[in-house]
Amino acid sequence: MTDRFRLTLAQLNATVGDVSGNAARAREAWEEGKRAGADMVVLPEMFLAGYQPQDLVQKPAFVAACQDALMQLAADCADGPALGVGAPLAEGDLLHNAYFVLEGGEIRATMRKHHLPNYTVFDEKRVFQPGMISGPYSVKGVRIGTPICEDAWFPDVAEAMAESGAEILVVPNGSPYFRDKLDIRLNKMIARVTETGLPLVYLNLVGGQDDQVFDGGSFVLNPHGVLAMRMPVFEERTAQVDFTREGDGWRAEPGAEAPLPDSLEQDYHAMVLSLRDYLRKTGFRKVLLGLSGGVDSAAVAAIAVDALGPENVRCVMLPSEYTSEASLEDAKAVAANLGCRYDFVPITAIRDAVTETLAPLFEGYEEGLTEENIQSRIRGLLLMAQSNKFGEMLLTTGNKSEVAVGYATIYGDMAGGFNPIKDLYKTRVFDICRWRGTHHREWMQGPPGEVIPMRVIDKPPSAELRADQRDDESLPSYEVLDGILTMLVDDEASIADCVAAGYERETVEKVEHLLYVSEYKRFQSAPGTRLSMRAFWLDRRYPIANGWRDRG
Repeated sequence: MTDRFRLTLAQLNATVGDVSGNAARAREAWEEGKRAGADMVVLPEMFLAGYQPQDLVQKPAFVAACQDALMQLAADCADGPALGVGAPLAEGDLLHNAYFVLEGGEIRATMRKHHLPNYTVFDEKRVFQPGMISGPYSVKGVRIGTPICEDAWFPDVAEAMAESGAEILVVPNGSPYFRDKLDIRLNKMIARVTETGLPLVYLNLVGGQDDQVFDGGSFVLNPHGVLAMRMPVFEERTAQVDFTREGDGWRAEPGAEAPLPDSLEQDYHAMVLSLRDYLRKTGFRKVLLGLSGGVDSAAVAAIAVDALGPENVRCVMLPSEYTSEASLEDAKAVAANLGCRYDFVPITAIRDAVTETLAPLFEGYEEGLTEENIQSRIRGLLLMAQSNKFGEMLLTTGNKSEVAVGYATIYGDMAGGFNPIKDLYKTRVFDICRWRGTHHREWMQGPPGEVIPMRVIDKPPSAELRADQRDDESLPSYEVLDGILTMLVDDEASIADCVAAGYERETVEKVEHLLYVSEYKRFQSAPGTRLSMRAFWLDRRYPIANGWRDRG
């Protein structure tokens, strides 16, 4: 029996539905592994279909296309290392999330996912059926157990494979990012290693898919939970892992340990990657956004330039009579610092025409929120017209604080195709902007330095829809608002919990009311990068018509 075993880990970016493209990426990884002398090449969970495929896997024609690609891949990769790849499997009326081992032109082993996640963004019980726990399979005389993603979050699957003779555990994953998840994954996998005494390979998908971001960060653990190697987060990579047999089993030889960025850098990288992939996977090349001179639109502009390059980002200032001279200067400075195009489209004439048109109907009514929102909707109209004309995707720029309490105009500044800061509270937007001003990375396509001037970050936030308007006239300070929202949204805390934490009951009840009555707006809002476990969309599913209010 062999005393050495080489594994190629392919931490790659799959596109949901692009079966032929994903198969081509798998073939390239296999060829690289073959050149490196690998005994086996492994790809992440559901790689051929892309993850998460959601209801797409309920289309028999799609599942059949995945199976056809799988068989072609087996034939193409017959002469060389074994290949592990995830794909859907139809067996009669049952549909499984499966993992296949291809070798010698055939499917040599098939694993069916046993534990199907059905929480936060996951809804696998809707489309898949759980499979029986699989035993290990043999590659070049080495017995390998493969728990599929969620299967490794519980002890039973790994223990059953170890008891059946597995010598190495290889775990293919489609594990999406949320803040601080890397530590959670590592601790779960250390538990599996401790329980089984086996080395473990954790291979994760990378790339953006709708609101979710798969952050890679694949790693290898030796017995006793010792880290042998770690791949970078948010970047496509392949790596070779060499295992050697010692007296009491297999060990992975030490490899490179990629550094772990702090949470601000991870959030920023997630937003950049998700925007880049969202455009690439939906067929867009360029974006535009309304640049107001405020911190939110400046943050989105920086993210867009870092994702796509300045030549593919267009910023549009759409001033009214309430737009301050400081905002005009700040917007122009941000665009100049980032090196992207800046256009100036005043809305005053259009606003006057709309006001005149509506004057007979509105006679006798005081001006107020309606007139403020008209300005926002004019901006949405003009931006969408440019999006249609020039083929640029319009980005929206509302932060999580505003999205939560409805401090945004539906069909106005909410118009657009994607919002990278949708899951970023306002106070964290400030932090992200400060971080970007002092850090630059190779994966950023924008320039280094303080691209967002400090006065943009430090000035009091304002929608500038009326004279001398400030956000804190309509809302609590963002420090207070974000603290309450973190409790109500992220922690599902009660009114009493918030009051006990030191917040005024009247303020908490107001925020809770705004949160619930804004559900209809969020239902129609653009998707955006998921950064937390309670992002607005699949993580938090509330009824639009909702009579519940916490009065405890």
